[in-house]
Amino acid sequence: MKLHTERLTLAPLCTDHFETTCLYSMDPENTKMMCFLPCDDRNEVMDYLIKSDRQWKMDVPEYLDVAVLLDGEHIGAVSIEFLEDHSVGELGWIIRKDHWGKGYALESAKVFMDYCAKRFHIRHFIAHCDSENNASMRVMEKLGMNIAKRYQGRKNRNSEEISEESLYEIFM
Repeated sequence: MKLHTERLTLAPLCTDHFETTCLYSMDPENTKMMCFLPCDDRNEVMDYLIKSDRQWKMDVPEYLDVAVLLDGEHIGAVSIEFLEDHSVGELGWIIRKDHWGKGYALESAKVFMDYCAKRFHIRHFIAHCDSENNASMRVMEKLGMNIAKRYQGRKNRNSEEISEESLYEIFM
């Protein structure tokens, strides 16, 4: 599976992307508003990539991750977790910080969302972010998502503080 946009290629995230995944997933600045990142070490990154690769081989995956490639260079990832008997897809994304602000998260999330809607018949998409993550909230809004809920209790892995979380959704 490969998806293409005008500037990007999306391909299944796998162990071939190990070194470049380490660049963003182990960087505290790149992951400061994320619940499950930064990864503690390279073994954690490899374990995740092995699991991600396995998901692509399943008839009914629990989640899927795609590598975001710019001119063949791996600069981030987009993911979907299948919820509620595969009727809801929770989207997520991460772009390496030296590529922030160029629209790559939106571009890759949009094409992956369209792919998942067609392949898995997902009609309800959600996404969460820290309520201070204005960049991710803008991506969600540009995807056509609307704010559904804000609530306390978000614990980002890189912080001791409890913050507010925003939940966005769209029905297609």
